[in-house]
Amino acid sequence: MQAKQKSLLATIMTRLMFVVLFVALSWFFSQGAHIHGVELAPEYFSGPMPSILGLLNSELFMGVISVVTLFIIIYVIKLLWDLHEVATHKAMAAESAQTTLVFALSLCGLFINKTWWVLAIVIAFTRWDIISQQISDMISQGIRKGNNNDEVSK
Repeated sequence: MQAKQKSLLATIMTRLMFVVLFVALSWFFSQGAHIHGVELAPEYFSGPMPSILGLLNSELFMGVISVVTLFIIIYVIKLLWDLHEVATHKAMAAESAQTTLVFALSLCGLFINKTWWVLAIVIAFTRWDIISQQISDMISQGIRKGNNNDEVSK
């Protein structure tokens, strides 16, 4: 029960830290925001003055929007990195002998050309034990047929 309470407390503290960070960053970005514009007369709008205009003229709201945009960009970059590393994680999970090769090809795909990343995916998801068994069977069949042909021709 004690461990569960500590885990719950850690979760609450983490979420509280996130909220504090969000508010602090919103305030920080709102300090740099200055809404440039001209006071628009109500005659400028075809209907009544939009109620959203007051929100859009708020520096604090612009700070919140800046932080949300920043968090979305960071999240998308993290998702792209996770997608990029899928081959390496698959090779590690399968305890493949080609894990180092897959990692190197993933890096080449990141910095040089995406073709290397595709090759890393193919290597990571290929069942090499089945392929090696099939190749071994083909060689064995070829040797047996070769021996049979030699005996027939004698």
